[in-house]
Amino acid sequence: MTRTTAIEATTVDAFLGGALHLTQPARGYRAGIDPVLLAAACRAAQGDRVLDCGAGIGTVGLCIARRVPGTTHTLVERQSAYASLARTNVTANALADRVSVIEADLTAPVSTCPALAVDIGRFDHAVANPPYAVETAGTRALDPLKDAANAMPADGLDAWLRFMAAMVRPGGTATLIHRADTLGVLLAAMAGRFGGLDVCPVQPHASSPAHRIIVTGIKGSRAPLVLRPALILHDASGAYQPAIDAVLRAPNPLV
Repeated sequence: MTRTTAIEATTVDAFLGGALHLTQPARGYRAGIDPVLLAAACRAAQGDRVLDCGAGIGTVGLCIARRVPGTTHTLVERQSAYASLARTNVTANALADRVSVIEADLTAPVSTCPALAVDIGRFDHAVANPPYAVETAGTRALDPLKDAANAMPADGLDAWLRFMAAMVRPGGTATLIHRADTLGVLLAAMAGRFGGLDVCPVQPHASSPAHRIIVTGIKGSRAPLVLRPALILHDASGAYQPAIDAVLRAPNPLV
């Protein structure tokens, strides 16, 4: 359904086969398959604390919260409009007892946000679906909110990884999804902060090159990088592969 708010027109859409209902903008940036795959890749277990960085409307953190009972979550979003929708989604999905939203710019010094500063080094996992475009490259979106969600400065990934490394405990994980062609930049940003890197390419079809990567690193680990077999989204008919369909239609982890 669609309705108009003081912010903009929104829709309420079902995720995880209806286990989660999220209010999001009717136009501009809308959550798709990428945040759901990212959430399914997070290694959270019962009792863990999860930080959703650049949370938007809260898709990633709320998908993890629905999948893993007993986890607690902090969603960090700098755009007031998205933070407001994230709070709406937390309440609408009856998760306010273990999910909170903080409006803050994660590229600013953590000390400037007391609500984050008290939790430096205390999260078990940090997840992020950063903007895929560089602010100086390509055509910018006319909608300021969409533009902010889609583009970041050229050194943006390093700033995001700096924040994630500050916020997770030693042995905690950082998991990101991004464009496949940013793998080198992403690995460089993780270097010295996260090791034991696990790289999973994501391909639309078996015959297509990877268009996304899901990368997980462990803070302080010295284990070598592991390159996993590609995750193939669609079969020859264009339908989702059974393993992907199971993740999209239910709160299941990637296996």
